[in-house]
Amino acid sequence: MANAILRTETGVVEIDFSTGTTAAFPFIWLKDNDPAGFHPQTHERVADLTAIDLDVAVKSLVLEDDTLTLVWDTEETSTFDLTWLAAHIPGQRAADPARTGFTHWRKDLGADGIPRTHASAILESDESLKDWLVQTQTFGYSIVEGLPDSTEGGMDVARRIGFLRQTNFGVTFEVQSKPNPNNLAYTPIALPLHTDLTNQELPPGFQFLHCLANEAQGGGSLFCDGYAIAEDLRSSDPEAFELLSTVSVPFRFHDEETDIRNRKKVINLDEDGQVIEICFNAHLADIFDLEPALMTRYYRAYRKYMMMTRSDDYLGSTPINSLSFVLACASFPAKQHAGV
Repeated sequence: MANAILRTETGVVEIDFSTGTTAAFPFIWLKDNDPAGFHPQTHERVADLTAIDLDVAVKSLVLEDDTLTLVWDTEETSTFDLTWLAAHIPGQRAADPARTGFTHWRKDLGADGIPRTHASAILESDESLKDWLVQTQTFGYSIVEGLPDSTEGGMDVARRIGFLRQTNFGVTFEVQSKPNPNNLAYTPIALPLHTDLTNQELPPGFQFLHCLANEAQGGGSLFCDGYAIAEDLRSSDPEAFELLSTVSVPFRFHDEETDIRNRKKVINLDEDGQVIEICFNAHLADIFDLEPALMTRYYRAYRKYMMMTRSDDYLGSTPINSLSFVLACASFPAKQHAGV
């Protein structure tokens, strides 16, 4: 049986739930979240916060069955469902099914540890689509097999996630050697591990690499977990980790038609200090413009992260057969395009 107590001295309603949990709900929060202040169809808030006094107070309350009714000092009333209140306790982070967490992997993941699925399952089943997305976000990349022999085959799978973004390279681009290249991906040069489009304001969240044919010798695809490297760097070299996660440096792509620049931190953290994005591309790094007193220290940290991406401790090779498809989170695994 739940119990509710009015704590006027601290401006909260304290509720002891039947589960044994005790929670405090500030008056202003309760007023702002009055169910009557939300549109019944869109569920968007329509109440105007500026019309609410910050010192609004609850005069009395009634707890009956699974319903809490409040009487405000303005004589208005608000009615709350206890189950809803238990699911939205202040100070308890809102549930988010997209927060899957991450599995940090290193070389020992092996080919058998890479998440794999078949294109038909993703296209035909929402449950399979969800499972694939969760696995891909958790590990940072996955392999989709059984695609048709067409560029649209990969696009159809990609559209199951959402709309496709266009960059200065187009919505899609073919990774192959070209005359007069404007990007190293269009040359036979083997690219060290990197994340793409660090010069963009918003680097792609997921990137799709669809292998239609591979007639070249060699040119295997290499991946590593940039998050795992960052966490290992945090443990082994806190100063380097702090520099890479707090100091931004310029990145730039430019050719005859475009000039796109942005500043990025190599390691990006959320408010809890968890690694949530890696922006590392030594080829798109612009001329560092840091203060001289900071420059050498930063170079040491930047170079160390670079060396770790090339260590056998982290590298995993991915055999990509024709008509296979790699979904890679561009902010998670660094990747090598040669031969893909």
